[in-house]
Amino acid sequence: MAKAPRNGPYICGIDAALDVVSGKWKGLVLWELHAHGVRRFSELRRALHGVSEKMLTQHLRQMEEDGLVRRTVYAEVPPKVEYSLTESGAALNEALRPLGEWGLGRIREDHLDVVVAPDAPVSTAS
Repeated sequence: MAKAPRNGPYICGIDAALDVVSGKWKGLVLWELHAHGVRRFSELRRALHGVSEKMLTQHLRQMEEDGLVRRTVYAEVPPKVEYSLTESGAALNEALRPLGEWGLGRIREDHLDVVVAPDAPVSTAS
């Protein structure tokens, strides 16, 4: 089922941006692809603790439709599919960096728990 294109009406730029990045996993997919450049579906799934296969598939499809993620299919047996950020996805990830820094401050101030993936990138922001 094709999703209707995003075309507002929007109240402001934040409204339009949140429309594209809404969903728990999209920001984390952006972060993971930024940190690693290219990831296969199984690598993304392992890195994002708690995401279901169905939800990750839905979010990746939406992000591809929104021009944030590039899906590359290699004609191999078995098929190989890789995901990477587009220019637009990289720009959005950079725009989210201050939000990630704010979140890290909240984690520190409120002494909140953090889940660390075995191959988590070394990062202090987003």
